[in-house]
Amino acid sequence: MSNNIEGKVIVITGASSGLGEAAARNLSEQGAIVVLGARRVERIQALADELNKNGGKALAVATDVIQVEQVKTLVDAAVNTYGRIDVLINNAGLMPHSPLERLKIDEWNQMIDVNIKGVLYGIAAALPYMKQQKFGHVINVSSVAGHKVRPNGVIYSATKHAVRVISEGLRQEVKPYNIRTTIISPGAVATELPNSISEQDIAADIKDFYENFAIPASAFARAVAFAISQPEDVDINEILFRPTSQQL
Repeated sequence: MSNNIEGKVIVITGASSGLGEAAARNLSEQGAIVVLGARRVERIQALADELNKNGGKALAVATDVIQVEQVKTLVDAAVNTYGRIDVLINNAGLMPHSPLERLKIDEWNQMIDVNIKGVLYGIAAALPYMKQQKFGHVINVSSVAGHKVRPNGVIYSATKHAVRVISEGLRQEVKPYNIRTTIISPGAVATELPNSISEQDIAADIKDFYENFAIPASAFARAVAFAISQPEDVDINEILFRPTSQQL
């Protein structure tokens, strides 16, 4: 029986670690062709080499998602190499928490650029191909913070709310083209995401929270695989998951 993953060409941003790396490994194990985008090209190249050595098909493309042309190059590389793009996973993200009163404006702009514009640039790169193909699947990564706002995470929550709004609008607009859309909103998952917090007191609190509650990134990878593996007439629009012990 087909898992509806084998042979699919899947582009993943933020694939050098954490959620993106876990998804790439899991999807490759299930027979997908993975095209890996990230700024840390040595990491994605090492991952691609490993997956290829293990019998998979993987391609690494240096990608900074705040550069629209680099995101386009990533998606173009998938289509030029493998003939199509079946799935785009807009996963790249940053989470430099801080209270608004500390006026970390550069960090606000960075989150807007990566977490919102990066998603839009991915959609802009993939949508023309998917419209022409009359099939495709866009998976955008939001967060529990896209559902709940907490002190010190206001801008991050705003960006993740925006991802959900963009995704829902996209879902409605792409119905004529047989394109599926999924929002995945994780809770505390063990990744490098907290490392982007520059405020030491906030970083210490988040580190403690993650040490007590975070679950492995494989949980996210399974959620991705679940959404993709559904029959083509089933559109899983949103998945919200947390560690069982996480209250927030």
